[in-house]
Parts: sequence; structure tokens; C-alpha cells
Amino acid sequence: MPEDLSYTDQHEWVRIDGETATVGITEYAVTQLGDVVYVELPEIGTALAAGDVIGEIESTKSVSEIYAPLAGTVEHVNSELTDAPELVNAEPYGRGWIVKLAATGSEGLLSPAEYAELVAE
Repeated sequence: MPEDLSYTDQHEWVRIDGETATVGITEYAVTQLGDVVYVELPEIGTALAAGDVIGEIESTKSVSEIYAPLAGTVEHVNSELTDAPELVNAEPYGRGWIVKLAATGSEGLLSPAEYAELVAE
């Protein structure tokens, strides 16, 4: 688990770079989901509140919602996932990112240590 990221209790990770927050799902979430076969991405320009549903991930086991870890506006989506959703499995912290937000805050995020404690329970 990368130490330079923040996390949520819904198993998303966040990389904050200035006012841009890149969001993906954690390796723990990927393990729970199994093989990802489809990722539903939000529309660019969508305004989100923290906790809003931004899309869905469909795997061979289930369908799970992806939540906005912060308030913000969708700036970019990872269109590579349309044709290659398996990138979420292969590189959850790299090429498997899902969305980039123009973030308006970073409240409520977990540190790597807090997230490690959460998934150890």
C-alpha cells in the first residue's frame, strides 16, 4: 500500500497534487472484487459532494459503487478503462486510476496507517 496516498473507509485511494485529486480503488478492494470486467465512469464536468456515487465497477463476483472521497468536479476520467477494465486489477495504484477531480477539500481521508488498521479488522 503506497504511503504517499490517502484512503477512505470505502476502499478508495486519493493522490492529491495541488488542487487535483486522482482517485482509484485500493488493492484490498480489487482482491475482494476479483476480476474487473467493466468500469462505469462519470461525465467530465460533474459536480460531486463527498460520498456521492461516481460510478460502478463490475467484476466476475459482483457490482460495487465507487464513491467520491472528496467534494469536487470531474476533470478527467481514465478512458483506458473502457477497453481495458483489467487495468484496475493489474495496476490499481497506477494505470488503473479512475477519475481526477478538481477537489475542494481533503477532510475525512484516512492516513495509510489508519487504512491499514481498517482492513486488518
